[in-house]
Amino acid sequence: MKKVQFTETVLRDANQSLMATRLPYADFEAILPKMDEAGYYSVECWGGATFDSCLRYLGEDPWERLRKIRERMPNTRLQMLLRGQNLLGYKHYHDDVVEKFVELSIKNGIDVIRIFDALNDFRNLETALAATKKYATDRTIASGCISYTQSPVHTVDKYVEMCKKLVEMGFDTLCLKDMAGTMSPYEAEGLIKGIKDAVGDIPLILHTHCTTGMAYMTLTKAIESGVDVIDTATSCFSNGTSQAATETLFYALQQYGIETDLNEKVINEVNDYFKPIKQKYIDKGTINPKSMGTDSQALVYKVPGGMLSNMIANLKDMNAMDKFDEALLEIPAVRKDMGYPPLVTPLSQMVGNQAVTNVLVGERYKNISNEVKNYFKGEYGISPAPVDAALEEKILGVGGKPIDCRIEDSKRTGEDFVKAKEALGELAETEEDIMSYICFPAQAEAFLKKRKEDREKVVKYTITEA
Repeated sequence: MKKVQFTETVLRDANQSLMATRLPYADFEAILPKMDEAGYYSVECWGGATFDSCLRYLGEDPWERLRKIRERMPNTRLQMLLRGQNLLGYKHYHDDVVEKFVELSIKNGIDVIRIFDALNDFRNLETALAATKKYATDRTIASGCISYTQSPVHTVDKYVEMCKKLVEMGFDTLCLKDMAGTMSPYEAEGLIKGIKDAVGDIPLILHTHCTTGMAYMTLTKAIESGVDVIDTATSCFSNGTSQAATETLFYALQQYGIETDLNEKVINEVNDYFKPIKQKYIDKGTINPKSMGTDSQALVYKVPGGMLSNMIANLKDMNAMDKFDEALLEIPAVRKDMGYPPLVTPLSQMVGNQAVTNVLVGERYKNISNEVKNYFKGEYGISPAPVDAALEEKILGVGGKPIDCRIEDSKRTGEDFVKAKEALGELAETEEDIMSYICFPAQAEAFLKKRKEDREKVVKYTITEA
C-alpha cells in the first residue's frame, strides 16, 4: 500500500505565516503530549523565525522552549528549519559558529534538520550538513532543501540537477520548499516525476502554502506523482498564508486508500485545542484578515506567507497600510533587479524591505539597506541570474565585482565565541546563551539581563517573606 506521511507545522511555520511567529510556548504546552500520539512523520517546532521571536517578542529562551517540547514529545521527530550558513539570522556566520549551532540543536532535542540556502548556493549548506552528520544520533535526519521559485532561469531540469547534487552531498531526504505557494499542479507533476526518476528512492518532501489557492491541487498532484511526505497545518491554523489542512488531506488520502500513519481521533483533538487559541489572536488583531485570505496575485509577486505577515505588521507599525498594494507591485521589480532570488528568508525580508522603502521614500533605491548592499557584494552567495548592472555599479562602484562569500565564511577563528563571552560576562550561563548572543546580540543581551533581574526579584521576595 502506498504511504504518504505528514509534517505538522502549527508550532512553527503555520503560526509564523499567520501571526508572525507570536505564539508563546504557554499556549501550546498542554497539547504536546497528545500531539506526540498523532503519528506525524515530524513536527516542525523550531528554526525559521522562532528563535528571533522568542527573544525579541515573547520573552522566552528558544533553547529552553525546545527542551520543553522535547520533554513532552519524546516519541515524535522534532524538526527545525536552518538557513545554512545564515543559521537563523540574516547574515553568514563562520563555520565554527555554524557547527556549534548544529551541535547544540541536536543536543537540545532536534531530530530533523531541514537545511536550505536562500539562493540555492549549495556551498552554503556544506558546513551545516557536515555538522549534522558529525553530531547525529540514531534519530537525526539531514534534509536537503531547495528554495522553489519561478523565473526565466528556474527550470525543471535545473531543479532536477539540484536534487542530484544534494544526494551526492549526502543528504538523507530532499525537500522542495514552495514558500510562496506558487507551484501549480502541472509544475508539481513534472518536478516530482523528474526528481524521482533522477534520484530513485530517497524520500521526497513537498512544502507549500495556500497563499495563492494552489496548495490542495498541487499537493494532490504531487502525491499522485510519488511524493513521500507533505507539510500541513492543523486545520484551524491552515489556509491563507499557511499550509493546507492536515485533517482535510488525511480524509482525502483515506479515500484513495493511501496509508498516512495518522491517528484520526488525535489529530481532531489537536485541532479542537488550537481553535480558541487562534480566535484569541484574531480578537487581539495579531492575526490580520489579509493573512487568512487567498490572493492569486501572489502568483505574480511570489510573496511567501511569513514575508506577507511581517510586511503587514511593519506597515501597520508605520501607519502605512495604504501603501500595501503599491509595495506588493514593487516586489517583482526589486527581485528582477537582484537576479531573481527565491523569496525566502533572509532574501524575502531583504527584497520586501527594499520594496517598501522604495515606495515610502518615493524614489527607487534612494535608500539601500546594508543587507542589499552586502548581497550585491556577494556575501550571500551567487545570484541565480545576473543582477541589474546600473544598480550593481551604484552599490559597488565602477568596475566593482562581488566577492566569493566562502573566502570569509570558512574562517574558524573562535573570535565570535570569545567576543560573546566578554560582552555577556556573568549573564552567560551556558553555551546556548552565548550562541543566542552571537545570532541576535541586542535581543539576547536584553533577554539575559531581564532573566537575571527576574531571578534577583524572586530571591529578594523570598528573603522578605521569610
